[in-house]
Amino acid sequence: MREIVLDTETTGLDPLAGHRVVEVAAIELFNHVQTGEYRHFYLNPERDMPEDAFHIHGLSTEFLAQHKTFADEVEEFLKFIDGAQLVIHNAEFDLKFLDHELKRAGRPPLDRSRGVVDTVSMARRKYPGAPASLDALCRRFEIDLSAREKHGAKLDCELLALVYLELIGGREPGLDLAASRRRRVQANAEIIVRPARPHAPSEEELAAHAEFLKKLSQPVWLS
Repeated sequence: MREIVLDTETTGLDPLAGHRVVEVAAIELFNHVQTGEYRHFYLNPERDMPEDAFHIHGLSTEFLAQHKTFADEVEEFLKFIDGAQLVIHNAEFDLKFLDHELKRAGRPPLDRSRGVVDTVSMARRKYPGAPASLDALCRRFEIDLSAREKHGAKLDCELLALVYLELIGGREPGLDLAASRRRRVQANAEIIVRPARPHAPSEEELAAHAEFLKKLSQPVWLS
């Protein structure tokens, strides 16, 4: 199964208030294992960067002005995620921004029928009442956070891929099931009973042994 772990950074919290996507990262998983394929875009939002957002991700207006717009990168982005299930932390936030950018670019919204996994919802179901932020989940699963000085879509995707693997059952998904299946197969296997092999000495062997004993002058068992 092909999945894409996806994250964005934005200028604010609400696209309807004029906020834009400024960074998108997408990492490919196949059967829950990273393939090494990814896409990462910094995007020119064609507007200023609010100070509070800058403090979160450190992406300045001047830096982003050097990059392409979402409309310029949309073809590459859509091609990469095509047909894959999406894995997103707090999915509704990222999806509403991406849908807004797609609309501005004259494209339809993302197809939800492909499947969208919201890891916040997963974490809350698995650990009710516990914090479900990415930082909190990384600490729970002892995932190294030392590089996360600021929010960044690429690093957050890498961390989320590890968190997602833990949420679906750990670093060896399916291992217990496979071992259980092997045990059942072994238990149900037909037991073949073979007749015991004869181990008694032949007449020739007994005669040869008697001749050998005659050659011993002082056997140890008679000492």
